[in-house]
Amino acid sequence: MKLILASASPRRAEILRDAAIPFEVQAVLFDEMRHPAELHGDYVRRVALGKARAAASESGEPGDCLFIGADTIVVADDEILGKPSSEDDARRMLRLLSGAVHEVHTAVAVVRRPDRMEGVIEETTRVTFAPLSDPDIESYIATGEPFDKAGAYAIQGIAGRYITRIEGCYFNVVGLPLARLWSLLGDFGWRDPR
Repeated sequence: MKLILASASPRRAEILRDAAIPFEVQAVLFDEMRHPAELHGDYVRRVALGKARAAASESGEPGDCLFIGADTIVVADDEILGKPSSEDDARRMLRLLSGAVHEVHTAVAVVRRPDRMEGVIEETTRVTFAPLSDPDIESYIATGEPFDKAGAYAIQGIAGRYITRIEGCYFNVVGLPLARLWSLLGDFGWRDPR
């Protein structure tokens, strides 16, 4: 049974590669706009499932396939922090995270084809940031790292120096809760081919 990752995220691909899970990539376009009053858990689960369903419907792969969709958001003070749109937006987000605890929510969806079996899980990790000075923030923004990351930081990169504590799955903060995904794949009948 073939695994298809419905994501162009190099971080998600790296997590799977490092765990020796064989997969192929099929990035999809999916409208990730949040619906009015949509709760953050509902939002990430809907987007993850939408990505997996889109990949399953667009794929020309024959035979049994599992399509993996994922979405990650950062929630601070009940605000969803997506990817920053500008330096000012990154600055605002990093000030919000500074010296505080926030949550990272990742939903992972699996769609099995041809029988269309579906499942979605959500993982939450609490992350504590050290207090950041204005020079810390400016220096970090100057690296360019915040700009394609939810919440304007990458725990596996330069921002790791500012993370004082995590409660939960580290891989969830990177973008793919590995142990939960491994269990979900087993529920769908996937077995490690090695």
